[in-house]
Amino acid sequence: MTEHESGDVEVVVVDYGLGNLRSVTRGLERAGATVTISDDPAALEDADGIVLPGVGAFSEGMENAGPFRDALVEAAADGRPLLGICLGMQMLLTTSEEAEHAGEGDVEGLDLIPGTNVRFDGDRKVPHMGWNELDVERDHPLVAGVDGEHAYFVHSYYAEPDDTAAVAATTDYGERFASVVANEAGNVVGTQFHPEKSGETGLRILRNFVAYCAEQ
Repeated sequence: MTEHESGDVEVVVVDYGLGNLRSVTRGLERAGATVTISDDPAALEDADGIVLPGVGAFSEGMENAGPFRDALVEAAADGRPLLGICLGMQMLLTTSEEAEHAGEGDVEGLDLIPGTNVRFDGDRKVPHMGWNELDVERDHPLVAGVDGEHAYFVHSYYAEPDDTAAVAATTDYGERFASVVANEAGNVVGTQFHPEKSGETGLRILRNFVAYCAEQ
């Protein structure tokens, strides 16, 4: 993939039956991308960037996205930018306590960012729902210009990467958790919050992602 203008960036939003496809698509279009929603894994082959949205349970997400597994892993290995949103972010990890809590045993994630998704404990309200602050922990193009800004969350589980270097931003909800993650290469990223529902902060995140795609 050669460097090109952000307006020429082709982003594929993965349609596996879960996720806010329309709002994610509108957000990416506002960010300057040309967007295709596809339920065909072959569509990922020519994408400049890939977005894996998601709302719902981890096990259902992995089951529905099963046909995309090989294409997503291959795209990540090739260095193409891949953005997971909410459940899509959690699916980037190795596994989740959610499946175990539901009595479904060990459900394997994409394992693109080694780690486990864990449930909020203590007496805080679950699900965590509402606007919370982003604290950038390390440089990454996705989080440029959003330190201290607020984003919109709806979730009961959160990512715990095995390597703390994978945590690009954190948020405090009675305890500090990873709200943005990235693999070592930097091309696989995830947001626990919904950028498409996070106003100007979310739009900045999506513009950062499109610009990152354009540079690859």
